[in-house]
Amino acid sequence: MIRHLTIGTAMSAALAVPAFAQDLLVFDYSGFEDPSYHQPFIDAHGGSPEFVFFGDEDEAFQRLLAGFRSDVTHICAGSVPRWQDSGIIEPWDTSRIDAFETLNADLVGADVASGESLFFLPTDYGSTAVVYNSDEVPAEDVASLEIFNNPAYAGRLSIPDNVDDAYALAYLATGVTDWRGVTDAEFEAATEWLRGIHPNLLNYWVDPAELQQLMASGQILAAWAWNEVPVALADEGFPTGFERNTEEGTSVWLCGYVNMAEGEGSEDLAYDYANAMLSEISAGPLLENGFGSANAAALEALGAEAMEAAGLGVVEVPVLAQLPISNEQRERQAEAFERIKAGF
Repeated sequence: MIRHLTIGTAMSAALAVPAFAQDLLVFDYSGFEDPSYHQPFIDAHGGSPEFVFFGDEDEAFQRLLAGFRSDVTHICAGSVPRWQDSGIIEPWDTSRIDAFETLNADLVGADVASGESLFFLPTDYGSTAVVYNSDEVPAEDVASLEIFNNPAYAGRLSIPDNVDDAYALAYLATGVTDWRGVTDAEFEAATEWLRGIHPNLLNYWVDPAELQQLMASGQILAAWAWNEVPVALADEGFPTGFERNTEEGTSVWLCGYVNMAEGEGSEDLAYDYANAMLSEISAGPLLENGFGSANAAALEALGAEAMEAAGLGVVEVPVLAQLPISNEQRERQAEAFERIKAGF
């Protein structure tokens, strides 16, 4: 991005804005510019990197294809194959990632652990599990994901309007705990399971605040939801439970940074920023806002109580991590999900 400034306006701008490490541009979701998430970077360079924000990852992808240049971009795992296939990202050098050896193995994936290139550096994650009204729903009813097929709760259930979370639920419910390379039969079983629960759902929630309101009003008694939802409900004094130990398993979503192939800023600063996000110092502020650090050692150092309070405590069941999947698989799931929501 080229800026044309007169000497006067340049001086005014310098006085009007906080210090930036001008040789690094981070393309991100609004909110992740929080200085506490990258304080070591500020300490080292005297200011934050420059941030530009996008609304969703499709918008970000199209802007980058159209010529916008960033140095690192924050995306979630589901977007990675398309971005990698497009050639706009390049691998990270794992020898320059300070916390690489202590990254959560479930978030990195076996392929990278065995030596394949790291195109997606996980930095933050959350859990998706069953949130429920603990006054109205007995614990035994949320011991299994089959609560979504329970006629006693018909019309008072909800799942996200999000294909990744929906299929994570469906695969778990049909016995799949790793969705990479699922068979046609496994895909069909998961799709039929989603189609089967459709009549029991009040809605497909879009925004966590929307779901919180519906649960607080009593319209929804149980939902497949992100860990921030029960935390927010509990803060409001609402009787809530968050069952991550359903017998079939639980899920985690994950996001992180990709290294842009045509970034015009400093590669050294890109690594400094990634290392700051994964530092022990950043793990606490991230957790306070509902995000787990992908640096397992840093997160565990905060203690089991803090992790449990954020909905990220230790589980004793299989975990389906929403790792990158092929474009073909994701498109097939998206097409089927849209048909299910339309009643087909």
